[in-house]
Amino acid sequence: MGMPMYVSPEQLMKDRADFARKGIARGRAAVGATYSDGVLFVAENPSNTLRKVSEIYDQIGFVGVGRYNEFDGLRKGGVRHADLKGYTYSREDVDARSLANLYAEYLGQHFTHEQKPMEIELLVGEMGEDPEGDQLFHLLYDGTVMDMSTFAVIGGEADAIRARMEAAWDRTAPLASAVGHAVSALAGPERSLVSDDLEVAVLARSNGRRAFRRIEGNGLDDLLS
Repeated sequence: MGMPMYVSPEQLMKDRADFARKGIARGRAAVGATYSDGVLFVAENPSNTLRKVSEIYDQIGFVGVGRYNEFDGLRKGGVRHADLKGYTYSREDVDARSLANLYAEYLGQHFTHEQKPMEIELLVGEMGEDPEGDQLFHLLYDGTVMDMSTFAVIGGEADAIRARMEAAWDRTAPLASAVGHAVSALAGPERSLVSDDLEVAVLARSNGRRAFRRIEGNGLDDLLS
């Protein structure tokens, strides 16, 4: 019986990371950003049925890019986790940090022990009682988690989009300006995006307890104009 080919752990991890990054880079990007009234999510998504942006709990939102079946499975698990924790303890005990840590643990275990890594990136956002409490957690395919209070970009062409957002982001911007900046960053100088190309939602303090609201149709057209 022949001996199996030896691959060093460093090379194995590098190959898995390269595989995941290539899969993610093929997908359309998404932006999460804090603005004057909460947290904004903008994703390039021409589909009317497959959602990248979703509500997890009262003040927590979720964005996934990459393989839809993989990040949607994590979204569903996050909803169940939040519902159970809120029911067992209290609604105030459900927070984005613990959910992001749960996702990071799962992604890290999957990346290390499974033959194929998950080809996804995630954003988990939480709206605070005041602007200083707004948070974004950016999760990579290998379980790396980054805590952001400004904005985060996931998906293809992230570096170029991040540079455009860096020049435009303003925490005190009203919703219309924040949406315009995010859409311009996603589109770049050589393209234009219309409402049918986009999925937009907010976690807004003005929305009450369930802060998540989708912005669609005429409402999104008005913001883009």
